[in-house]
Amino acid sequence: MTLSDATSAHPGTGKRQRAASRQLLVVVSAPSGAGKTSLCEWVVKAVPNLVHSVSHTTRAPRPHEVAGRDYHFVNEPTFRSMVARSEFAEWAEVHGHLYGTSRAVLEECAAEGRDAILDIDTCGAAILRESYPAGVFVFVVPPSWGVLERRLRERHSDAEADIQRRLAQAREEVKHYAEYQYVIVNDDFTRAAEELKAVILAERRRSSRVELGFLGP
Repeated sequence: MTLSDATSAHPGTGKRQRAASRQLLVVVSAPSGAGKTSLCEWVVKAVPNLVHSVSHTTRAPRPHEVAGRDYHFVNEPTFRSMVARSEFAEWAEVHGHLYGTSRAVLEECAAEGRDAILDIDTCGAAILRESYPAGVFVFVVPPSWGVLERRLRERHSDAEADIQRRLAQAREEVKHYAEYQYVIVNDDFTRAAEELKAVILAERRRSSRVELGFLGP
């Protein structure tokens, strides 16, 4: 069945399909400690009709984190069961823990005509780049390695071995920055947040995502 056939047979379905095709999916990646989650949380408050897709993870919550807001914290058997049921649009193992993006959340946002922003690692972004080729991919970097190390230590939530592993992983992740359409240097949070907001607003104005209803069919 073609899209035109589906639309004529089920007008509501066609409307949802058109909305999904125009949905803006923003994928934000960064080394641990670069500030991607904070930027995503800020921008969903500043940009209307934008939803922050909260990932599932098997790691334990940090002292300041809240279940359902920062992550959906689950044990490994639960996570593996979700993988077996194909409930994730992407998932990966990062720093010894499992992380995944709910497929249902993305589909719900598309059906409702809302845009979604995700903060995920480079492995997950690579998977989404294949399944969501129209997505907008943003890479966030710290101003220097020294600043990144300081931010990791200031969290007071990781052992020294974990910090060193995250720093080593960060150097590998940054090598992928050219795979992203945009790069934001988070040296000043306010400026970085405004830059992310500007990217989203500009992408919303792409002709492929705009429907001029007054032109008619």
